[in-house]
Amino acid sequence: MKTILIVDDDQHVRYLVKDNLIKEGFRIVEAADGNEALAKLEKEDFDLAIADIMMPNMDGYELTKRIRSQYDLPVILLTAKGQIEDKEKGYLLGTDDYLVKPFEPKELLFRVNALLRRYGKAAESSVKAGPLYINKKSYEVEVNGRTYILPLKEFDLLHFLASRPNQVFSRSQLIENVWGLDFEGDERTVDVHIKRLRARFVKLNINVTIKTIRGVGYSLEVQ
Repeated sequence: MKTILIVDDDQHVRYLVKDNLIKEGFRIVEAADGNEALAKLEKEDFDLAIADIMMPNMDGYELTKRIRSQYDLPVILLTAKGQIEDKEKGYLLGTDDYLVKPFEPKELLFRVNALLRRYGKAAESSVKAGPLYINKKSYEVEVNGRTYILPLKEFDLLHFLASRPNQVFSRSQLIENVWGLDFEGDERTVDVHIKRLRARFVKLNINVTIKTIRGVGYSLEVQ
């Protein structure tokens, strides 16, 4: 799983970027400014960084310069500025791409995948969990040589959990990452879809389970 660092002092922008990239199978780590981003970069490896330019303490330009001098990962700068001089400064400091806000989430995804391919870090669209092979490109699930088509949200839920085995997610986290921030239903929707996936696992007689962690949420495990 590819890990992306999102750096922006605007929490709403971070949520927007995070929500869209998690749905595509990326792991996301957040930072509110350049200093926090550098601290996180020291602790773990990342495949790509997305940073706003206008931030307190350390702006995106300085962060890009620091990343370029110490790490080998692509950088996308986000900004409300659209003037050519701002873009020129960003590119001179080492950014790989530049996106002006407001932007379409799909455009950001296209740019992220393009940079990952350029750096030899292509995004993982397929996930394997025990005998399950979950193909995000075709939205098919293959089990022991047979192919199954699941309803869209069941597939998205399975892909999300299988991409993060043994991690426990609350119902609200699953709602946010699978159904989206604008979902108007309630958390019982998660329970219904979990129940349906469990019933499918029983019929397929496979060693994959979705465990209920009492008082917390759900976790997918391969026995």
